[in-house]
Amino acid sequence: VPARALERCQPERQMWSRQMDFIMSCVGFAVGLGNVWRFPYLCYKNGGGVFLIPYALMVFVGGIPVFFLEIALGQFMKQGGVSAWNIAPLFKGLGLASMVIVFFCNTYYIMILVWGLYFLLNSFTSPLPWATCGNHWNTPNCTEDFRRCFIWTIVCPHYLCTLFSDSVSRPIVSSVRRNVLRLSGGLDEVGDISGNMVLCLIVTWVIVYFCIWKGVKSTGKVVYFTALFPYAVLLVLFVHGVSLPGALDGIVYYLKPDWSKLTQAQVWIDAGTQIFFSYAIGLGALTALGSYNRFNNNCYQDAFVLALINSGTSFFAGFVVFSVLGFMAAEQGVDISRVAESGPGLAFIAYPKAVTLMPLAPLWAVLFFFMLLVLGLDSQFVGVEGFITGLMDMLPPKSLIGSLRREVIVAICCGICFILDLSMVTEGGMYVFQLFDYYSASGMTLLWQAFWECVVIAWVYGADRFMDDVARMIGYRPLPYMKWCWLYITPLVCIGVFLFHVVNYERLVYNGVYVYPWWGELLGWALALSSMLCIPFTVLYRLLHCKGSLPERWQHLTTPVWGRHHLEFLPPETETKLLPTTEQSKNTLLYESVI
Repeated sequence: VPARALERCQPERQMWSRQMDFIMSCVGFAVGLGNVWRFPYLCYKNGGGVFLIPYALMVFVGGIPVFFLEIALGQFMKQGGVSAWNIAPLFKGLGLASMVIVFFCNTYYIMILVWGLYFLLNSFTSPLPWATCGNHWNTPNCTEDFRRCFIWTIVCPHYLCTLFSDSVSRPIVSSVRRNVLRLSGGLDEVGDISGNMVLCLIVTWVIVYFCIWKGVKSTGKVVYFTALFPYAVLLVLFVHGVSLPGALDGIVYYLKPDWSKLTQAQVWIDAGTQIFFSYAIGLGALTALGSYNRFNNNCYQDAFVLALINSGTSFFAGFVVFSVLGFMAAEQGVDISRVAESGPGLAFIAYPKAVTLMPLAPLWAVLFFFMLLVLGLDSQFVGVEGFITGLMDMLPPKSLIGSLRREVIVAICCGICFILDLSMVTEGGMYVFQLFDYYSASGMTLLWQAFWECVVIAWVYGADRFMDDVARMIGYRPLPYMKWCWLYITPLVCIGVFLFHVVNYERLVYNGVYVYPWWGELLGWALALSSMLCIPFTVLYRLLHCKGSLPERWQHLTTPVWGRHHLEFLPPETETKLLPTTEQSKNTLLYESVI
């Protein structure tokens, strides 16, 4: 069948205007808040500079191999996170699982941007609202005197000082709990919807919509600002941070090696989990971004460059964060362990509290929260772009939804996520947010996804076969280490860390005090299993609904479904036939190779 026949019936796929658009999009998506607020704390907690040893090892045996696999798969198949698994149709549940995970991610991750926007808008005042006790949300025992703890350290036991140091942070803590979150007593106490948060939520979703509504042509332009601006702000904050008193002590805490930590399993587990989390593996978005590449793009080289940028950003962010935390500890007269935070606690409590102690506090607050907003924004809209790409590849062009303009489909998806987000701007919203964060896109779900991706490519499709496919794209075969990682090392790392998480599972607790009810945990496990079970259920469904003996079914369902761009390199002994599929219209023809 002549290739030109397909060109008439298969729609042309959008491509990046230039290759740097792809690099910037990957940087924007993979380099996010986790690099700034999670890695520095993990490094400090797990032995300082010693943590870089297991971290670097996990980068090369876990991060880069799967990162490269996802980008190369998208580039080779020229499809999004779902249809790319036509390379082994029996395991198309991998694509569905990634769609579920990235949908949950898109739904709850935007709340961090909403809180960041709210803090940003409130940073244009002096003094900063969270720096004083004269606000309606402050408690009667609120105090602004940060230095008194130093005196208490001399005249009273450390335990009393610890209690007092908790109270001196009351202005910012009150601001977050009683003004921003308006925290209720638990998951079952929904409370009222915050009007201010709803407005911030609307603004944030509108920004995301207009960043991606035209596809990669618009996304590729926006990411130049959203990916590069945070680096400029990080550099400014670093120069300012190291000039503060106590900054050196903070950096020493960050990097001081504790060699005994290397013998602890938790250190290696934290390194592996951080890699899969910060590299945005298993979400299908990297596959979607790779699908817009030219077929001959050197995605192998890109994978190493992007990994270096990602991990380098994490390491550099540690200097920015701990120089400021060292300053704050010196100002309060407490040990740095009392102010070291991770996650939202760093972004919305520890760092804002440190800013109030600096000269020109509003300026540094505006810079920090604007950086936070931009840093999370590109991760958000690229994640939404990945979901939209996978969705549009699945929809038949002649169907009711598939015939809609892209702009309308994007608006519908953003609208659905907005409606779900309303549950997170209530007084019980923080409990809902943590439920999504802990279960829906947790380490377990991403590790499960990465494990099956390696197994399917290396053992079902064939590691050598995929290496040949990569060679057709980039002109040479990658290093053999990549194949051995896909075959053995990376799956073993994934399943090992996954089992460690399962065996050491602990009930979800908010702020060390509120224990989630049984039905809340049940809901959380439903979120996790909704993606994880897509893989085995899809395999069973396809095997049961296919005709023939079990070996015949396996042969048929693991035979790749090719697109028109694959015709030029199909081997001569391969017979190709037209295959109408349920995912394309009857006029859209794909090829299935039958040996």
